[in-house]
Amino acid sequence: MTGRPDESSTALEVRDLSVVYPAARGRGPARAVDGVNLRIGKGEIVALIGESGCGKSTLARTLVGLVRPTGGEVLHEGTALDYSARGLKRYRRHTQLVLQDPGGALNPKQNVYDAVALGPRLHGLTEDLPLTVHDALARAGLRPPEQYFDRYPHELSGGQQQRVVIAGVLALNPSVIVADEPVASLDASVRGEILKLILRLRDDLGLSALVVSHDLGLAWNIADRVAVMYLGRVVEQGTVEEVLLRPQHPYTRALLSVVPTGADDWRPTLLAGEPPDPTAIPAGCRFHPRCGRWADADPDTRAAGACDRRTLPVLAPDTSGAACHLLTSSHLENA
Repeated sequence: MTGRPDESSTALEVRDLSVVYPAARGRGPARAVDGVNLRIGKGEIVALIGESGCGKSTLARTLVGLVRPTGGEVLHEGTALDYSARGLKRYRRHTQLVLQDPGGALNPKQNVYDAVALGPRLHGLTEDLPLTVHDALARAGLRPPEQYFDRYPHELSGGQQQRVVIAGVLALNPSVIVADEPVASLDASVRGEILKLILRLRDDLGLSALVVSHDLGLAWNIADRVAVMYLGRVVEQGTVEEVLLRPQHPYTRALLSVVPTGADDWRPTLLAGEPPDPTAIPAGCRFHPRCGRWADADPDTRAAGACDRRTLPVLAPDTSGAACHLLTSSHLENA
């Protein structure tokens, strides 16, 4: 386990974060995020990976202040997020969200210039606004920028729309971006260009980023570190090489198994059971009902592991390891 880093090197962090939605239609409350510790260093890209419904998007929206946590805290450069209207407005100058559907994020009645200028106008940053818009579009890869000023979203390709969305973020000069499935709706030929753009922005501007995705290939191509989320909690984390080349958690291994290797004996691991339900988190390890390692374990191993009885502690934000009873060396700390 590594020591806690100097807060001056931390761009964004969550500590013991939880988001619980009220009960509805006869069901219990939904624990969408249930005790998450996560740190994003300055100039670092962290990939948050998991199936649909695991809490990734809720966590992303909590990081940008769109969802107020039920417990725990969000810290920007060591300072806890202030949820007053003034505090949120100030915070969103520094931390911006990039959504997965650029067509839905852009107003069809608004041209590119006004779309990129919207954020600066809302924050009263109107001095030299044309230059701000011009530079933001150029950084986003739309050159020459002035040729795009009067275009509307329907006149742009999907990749160009996503670049306009990113330009709107860059116009505020943020220190952190949270990208929720930023290339999911784009053609394969365009995805690589957008990922290269995010990497270039990190290198040129020192941006930090959390990139939310179900695509492990994206994590390999863009991230410094990876956090794997299941049913509201991070179950494995570490560097890209640690998590993707030497996965420890059965869930991570199952996710990786669906990526074709080209080997003759390649077979994906099919996850058994029902998809995760945040209103009915099982006792013990929350993954054990779908865990092939648990299903195949002998009775003595099951008894020692107590996967169906003993709750796992929460992963600390700066560990490399996995939360699994059946591992010989899980790096954990008590919640």
